Amino acid sequence: MKIVIAGGTGDLARRMLLPALYFLDADGLLPADLGVVGLSRQALDRDGFVRLAREAVEARAEGGLDAAVWSRFAARLDYLAADLARPEGAGALKVRLGGVETIFYLAVSPTLFDAICETLRGARLSEAPNRVVLEKPIGRDLVSSGQINAAVARAFHEDRTYRIDHYLGKETVQNLIALRFANVLFEPLWTSQSVDHVQITVAESEGVGDRWPYYDDFGALRDMLQNHMLQLLCLVAMEPPASLDPDSVRNEKVKTLRSLRPISRGDVSHLTVRGQYRGYAQECGRPTDTETYVALCTYVDNWRWAGVPFFLRTGKRLGSKTTQIVIRFKPVPHSIFSGAARADLMANSLVIDLQPEEDIQLTVMNKTPGLDREGFRLSPLPLSLSLSRAFGGGRRRIAYERLLLDVIANNSTLFVRRDEVEASWAWIDGIRAAWAHAGQGCKPYEPGSWGPSAAYNLIAQFGRSWNE
Repeated sequence: MKIVIAGGTGDLARRMLLPALYFLDADGLLPADLGVVGLSRQALDRDGFVRLAREAVEARAEGGLDAAVWSRFAARLDYLAADLARPEGAGALKVRLGGVETIFYLAVSPTLFDAICETLRGARLSEAPNRVVLEKPIGRDLVSSGQINAAVARAFHEDRTYRIDHYLGKETVQNLIALRFANVLFEPLWTSQSVDHVQITVAESEGVGDRWPYYDDFGALRDMLQNHMLQLLCLVAMEPPASLDPDSVRNEKVKTLRSLRPISRGDVSHLTVRGQYRGYAQECGRPTDTETYVALCTYVDNWRWAGVPFFLRTGKRLGSKTTQIVIRFKPVPHSIFSGAARADLMANSLVIDLQPEEDIQLTVMNKTPGLDREGFRLSPLPLSLSLSRAFGGGRRRIAYERLLLDVIANNSTLFVRRDEVEASWAWIDGIRAAWAHAGQGCKPYEPGSWGPSAAYNLIAQFGRSWNE
């Protein structure tokens, strides 16, 4: 078996894919016969690619490389300088592969997916059991997404097409599935009868940097909310699947996406906020109305979640880098406490931190130790399910390790199906159309803050506040 990384000298390959494959090799999880072929148009020989890979792995390997592991991993590496979007490039690759089972990882611009898949099909490299891995974004709206997916489908059947969302490879995201469906404690409470609201925050402290040509064409709504955040929402809100087989899980996620209440033209101004950090236009070198921040309120219109607001926010240049899901439960229906203890009483929360630390905390009310003239006081106490404390402080895995291992094993459970992509784009396109109709521009916010003040007003109108 071989993995061909198209874009093998690019940023994604160097930062994520090559280190992830090395760590899988270090853990003894790669098949003994697996080869890794870097492919790009860059004029480079195999030795040059091995040096590039070593530098990439050393940048991620805390404590340095293991000499024996590196020797084994380096022996797997090969390189081909070719343009996979051209028939001659696919022909040269076919000769190099020699007919072995191959995974094509397209770590290139989605604008090339069509041409690459067509040349692979023409060279008969797309036939089973070969499969393809696609990086986001799959298009920039429903129409372009459909065109890309149709082009890929002409070469690779859906069950051999793997659309990656690296958030689904994070340990805490997968642990959300275990938390919900391996514990009888939570599922009876996971309904509108017990949950007051849900918050999902994906905040980045850095700006756009040199990604601005791509980012300015997409913005926060399409760059983050359409994929990462809606995937997190699906895992929180979906119904229990019949099993963990790929279609059972993805069927439930599609049902959730199709239950999202559309944000209409009449509601968009009070249910969404667009923001742009000060200085973004200077980074781009021109005036621009692209949003670097989005906050919104939506509902999942089904029996389980009827009436429960879901608050989502994401942005660049915010107060800190954090990804967090908050399940806020309803307050107790009647307080038996009086005086200060009544004022101390808070609703329970389940806080799931994905980054920078991976942790799950259930906040419960507890008697404050000591004496008080009014009886006793209450204070919130977090019950931590910290993965690092429970299982040792070992190396934090790259999310791509889990996903690459699943591609090799032909397990698509944690990958995004075509109808998921299309359902999410249909919902996002509705918001963009409503923004355009309402002429809703971006509100400025200061770098290092938590977004425009309008985002606080958005959640405050529902009598809630952001978890900060």
